[in-house]
Amino acid sequence: MNMSLLHQITFYIMYAALALTVMVAVERMIFYGYTLRHARLLETALTVDMLAAPGLPEALTGRDSVPAETLRQMLGERHRLRNRDDVEDLSGAIYIAMKAKLQSHLWMLDTVVTAAPLLGLLGTILGIIETFVTLAQSGISDPQGVSAGIGTALFATALGISIALVGLVFLNHFRDRVERISDHLKILLMRAAMGVGERSVAAVSHLSIATAAKQ
Repeated sequence: MNMSLLHQITFYIMYAALALTVMVAVERMIFYGYTLRHARLLETALTVDMLAAPGLPEALTGRDSVPAETLRQMLGERHRLRNRDDVEDLSGAIYIAMKAKLQSHLWMLDTVVTAAPLLGLLGTILGIIETFVTLAQSGISDPQGVSAGIGTALFATALGISIALVGLVFLNHFRDRVERISDHLKILLMRAAMGVGERSVAAVSHLSIATAAKQ
């Protein structure tokens, strides 16, 4: 078995994991920054007077963002809601679907954080085995070469831990962003459902009065 080749493959995998971490981190930073700004904009603009209007401005709800989609789905089904239970069921379904979109790609960072130290340890073990094989074949005729081999083997562990730490920082930051955006989505859902119960009661009362007048 070629230990040197396995050792190199371990390093290639860790470098690929580092590149994946950077790409996911950049994409998620842009996504969460845009989503959070739009959620705050919608939350500020969504007032009782605006909800009473025939329709919300297209500039607010027409964007391709999670908050806008949340609002479109809620307002699109708002006329069908009859009581608090209907509001809670629809809000919960929309919230779960939107939070799944917010958490997209985070599993990649989670996997890198878990696997990188293990890959580093594997690289160290393979490197030490390679060094011992070299010693068994040629003896201790080149102490510097042996030291270099052990140093390279230990570098694998350091690289794996470093990649995991970088991924962990980004993962915790993104989880915090998901919670912040989720709070804004909850507020948007609650504001979009304002007055549903009152409208239902008013409609029932109006129907009762009309029926009594006919009698």
